[in-house]
Amino acid sequence: MVLLVFILRDIPIADVIAVIRRADPAYLLLAFLCATLSLFTRGVRWWDLLSRRLPLSQAAHLVNIMFLGNQLPLRLGEVARSVLARREGIPLVTSATSIVVERLIDTLVVALMIAAVIGNLPDMPPEVSNRAAVFGLLALTGFTALLLLARAPHIARQLLEKLMALIPFLQRLPLKSILDNLLDGLQPLTQWRSLGFTLAWTVIAWFFSLAAFYFLHLALRIEVDYILSVPLGISLAALSLALPVSVAGLGPFELAIVVAGQATGMDQLEAISLGFLLHGVTVAGNAIWGAVGLVAMGVSPVSAFSLRQFDPADDG
Repeated sequence: MVLLVFILRDIPIADVIAVIRRADPAYLLLAFLCATLSLFTRGVRWWDLLSRRLPLSQAAHLVNIMFLGNQLPLRLGEVARSVLARREGIPLVTSATSIVVERLIDTLVVALMIAAVIGNLPDMPPEVSNRAAVFGLLALTGFTALLLLARAPHIARQLLEKLMALIPFLQRLPLKSILDNLLDGLQPLTQWRSLGFTLAWTVIAWFFSLAAFYFLHLALRIEVDYILSVPLGISLAALSLALPVSVAGLGPFELAIVVAGQATGMDQLEAISLGFLLHGVTVAGNAIWGAVGLVAMGVSPVSAFSLRQFDPADDG
């Protein structure tokens, strides 16, 4: 709430509501459809990361339930997806590590988009652009290194052993099991077919996310450099949701869009209105399709998002 007050300190909320009310309904519908397709395509990606051990429809429903649960504090959707997948016969560690791999891939996409946009922002100092390029390169290099280590896990374990020998304190941490689980989660990506499939559906999923945001620009009749505004806004919004500091990301999400808007020369009122509209479309899509997923899987919200059901020792 503090961030919302900060964002709206110079802009009356009535003005924001007035701008949103004038939004073109046709473009709003297109944005919602693209947001829906973004959810479904992420379900397809997770289905393959699980080596297709679940029916595609169930994988999609579980991803939708996760996004619904992530509107709650503590990102309970992540817990719900793993637990509900376990009920369908997927080991808890398998589903959990596949989610970690998803996050790694999406983090790489966000890092690359931010690096690409910052390097082309107007009036951006050259040193900042260079650092952004290095940041993107390091992210890509790090992910590639993880894939190579997954293909040669013995080397990864040897490197960890040497690191733990140099820093004895690390021996107190369960780093070996963490590494083993991460490498197991990355195993599907060591096969060219699966890697290509996952990367292709990642591109498709992010394309629909970007398209949804683009259509919201058009809905509000915002004239700006879309090539810069759309990826920067989506990337910063994704980062704002990484830390569950508020319910449904309310506040940080809008601030991310405002920052992206100001960086690309957008009017402050337009940026704030765009942030609220994107957030509304996102939450609405998550709520509708998450609820559909709960009904399809035959579970109630209480049972799906209760921490009591989460027992890591029970990996049946």
